[in-house]
Amino acid sequence: MEELFDTINVRDLLSTHDLTDQTAPLTAPDLRLLISRLEFHSLQIKSKVQSYIASHHQDFASLFSLCNDTVSRTDEISTDLSDILGLISYRPIDKEVKEIIDEVSAKMKEARVKKELLELVRAIVEIGERLKGVKEALRDGRLRFAAEELRELKKDLRVGDENASEPLVYGLLRKEWLVCFEEIQELLVKFVESAVCFEKESNRVLVKYQLTVDGLDGIELRTVLEAMEVVGILDYGLAKVADLTIKYVISPAVSYGSPITFVEELNPGPEKMSEAILRMVPSVDDKIENVDGKTIYSGIIQVVKFIHKRICLQNGSWVRCFGRLTWPRISELIISNFLSKVVPEDASKLADFQKIIDHTSEFEAALKEMMFISASDNKDARLSNFAENVEVHFASRKKTEILAKARNLLLQCDFAVPQESTGKDPICQNDGMAVDSSEHVVDLLFMSERCVVTIAASQLMKLVHQILQDICLSSTRVAFEFYHAARDAVLLYEAIVPVKLERQLEGINQVAVLMHNDCLYLSQEILGFAFEYHSDFPSSIKEHAVFADMAPRFHLMAEEILQRQIQIVIFNLREALDGADGFQNTHQIQQFESAKFSIEQVVFILEKVHIIWEPLLLPSTYNRSMCTVLESVFSRITRDILLLDDMAAEETLQLQRLINLMLENLSSLLESLAAVNQKGKTEGDFSRPLDDLIPSLCKISKLAELLDMPLRSITAAWESGELLSCGFTLSEIEDFIKAIFADSTLRKECLWRIENVPL
Repeated sequence: MEELFDTINVRDLLSTHDLTDQTAPLTAPDLRLLISRLEFHSLQIKSKVQSYIASHHQDFASLFSLCNDTVSRTDEISTDLSDILGLISYRPIDKEVKEIIDEVSAKMKEARVKKELLELVRAIVEIGERLKGVKEALRDGRLRFAAEELRELKKDLRVGDENASEPLVYGLLRKEWLVCFEEIQELLVKFVESAVCFEKESNRVLVKYQLTVDGLDGIELRTVLEAMEVVGILDYGLAKVADLTIKYVISPAVSYGSPITFVEELNPGPEKMSEAILRMVPSVDDKIENVDGKTIYSGIIQVVKFIHKRICLQNGSWVRCFGRLTWPRISELIISNFLSKVVPEDASKLADFQKIIDHTSEFEAALKEMMFISASDNKDARLSNFAENVEVHFASRKKTEILAKARNLLLQCDFAVPQESTGKDPICQNDGMAVDSSEHVVDLLFMSERCVVTIAASQLMKLVHQILQDICLSSTRVAFEFYHAARDAVLLYEAIVPVKLERQLEGINQVAVLMHNDCLYLSQEILGFAFEYHSDFPSSIKEHAVFADMAPRFHLMAEEILQRQIQIVIFNLREALDGADGFQNTHQIQQFESAKFSIEQVVFILEKVHIIWEPLLLPSTYNRSMCTVLESVFSRITRDILLLDDMAAEETLQLQRLINLMLENLSSLLESLAAVNQKGKTEGDFSRPLDDLIPSLCKISKLAELLDMPLRSITAAWESGELLSCGFTLSEIEDFIKAIFADSTLRKECLWRIENVPL
């Protein structure tokens, strides 16, 4: 059949073979020939096909039969599939399968839960049986076994690591475990208390090794200690023994003036040693004292050896536990009752303390060897640290004494004002005892003046100077402590005195002035420290020992106190002048008397201030302060009078009278100020003239003249510049003329002349 499917080339059927020209058209004869040959060729093919089928008839028959069977089976499968689909759609099998799977899963989960519960119940039963076994062991005296079981059960029950999602029964088991724990703890503590007895009357400690408690006989002390260590209550079990050891053994050994001797006694039993006794025997020689600490240390070592060998049975961990419970208090007792008391009083005796340092180091080395204190933890070397730092303790104690002395000095001083401030005669205190006035009058280093101060300030400075002298002779560590003591002593004045004198500072009195002088004196002395002592300080503290920072504080405090006094005086003066009601209508008798009373009050206040200030303040400070006060008074009176817009002739005379009355009463005060000012000039102080310090003095004096001066004279005084030099302004003179003189051609002429004077 292969040749039937060969490719038929149409051009081969044509008559011509010149077919090179692809574009040449076919003629009609060519087409008829082609059709004829194609039909012939088709008949040949059909004949060949027919003969091929005839020769292979049997094969084709078998093939058709097979196809027929396949089609029949396909129909049957289609029918069966349709039946299955119908069955599934009528009753869904996947749902049943899912239900079966869920049921199987639930059954398996239930089986697992039951298995876990069974295991849990088995574990709970086992723990319960073990807890019962612990109780039985306690009743039988098997303390070590009971302790080990409790330790294991603590891990199994996770005591201290509770979980809220755990079964309730675990909480019940933990409570049961806690009951057992408390029971064994109570029993073991009873055994320890029974084992170690402190007999105060006979001054001895009795240790028993065969113990009987609650019907349990023959329990050994070692077994009790082992059980406490296993169950984790060794600290708790030995705590009471440690407390009683401190109270009845260690404390008497350290506190008694005479040393105590410790004697150890043993009481052997039939098989083993049954008892050990430590007896305390006071020394018969009362003259023996614990000077170098050797006796105290040897006694305590005897006690520790007894504890190490007879109570802790030479077990290192037990001895270390006992040491942790007692050593902090033992070391504190030794420090407070011995070491702190033998710290030298004088820096020259510090070298003698070396023997105590050596004994202390040997004492702690012996305790480390017995494992009573840690060999690696520096915190346990409390005594050595204290003894080796004796210089610091010495300085610290001296610092405390210095500050206490300074504090008492400042608190007890009554700041009494000396009756004399010249320093020539003795001064009587309030109690009648004579005191050298040199305690009060001091030199100011940088001002070439002397001032009166309180005894507190002068003695405080003497104390500080003594401290600074000690710094120059001390070691570095001591010098640092003394340096801080000196600073703190000075600062105590700032902390104590202003609070103590708070009420006095609210009024006009000599106490406030003395406090001002104190602060000024302290500031000057502080500045002098650097020049007087700094070069002699130990080189290591020179750059740190600074006092100059405190000087401005006291200088500022002095100025604040002075300004506060000035403001109080000025306030009182203003209140007195307010009673004059601006000096209005003084031609009326009542108004004149009121104004006169105000002037008298002003004079009284100024005289009081003069009496208080002049003897105590530095001349320059007194001069400056009093001039400030007088300036406020004179300027206020001058301003009030110049503000009057209408004055009758009689009124001007009364105002003039009031001004002259005031100036006359203040003449002695003004003369003293002028004398002080003149003295300052002669001493090269270059003080300013009094009129410059009190500008209103000249103005108010001239105002008194103007009140009784004709209009032409006033005009001439302005034209000459006299009034301008006294401080009057053009507007003040114009208003003054308008207030005194009635409107007239002369007044207009004079006002015009005044206005046209070139200034």
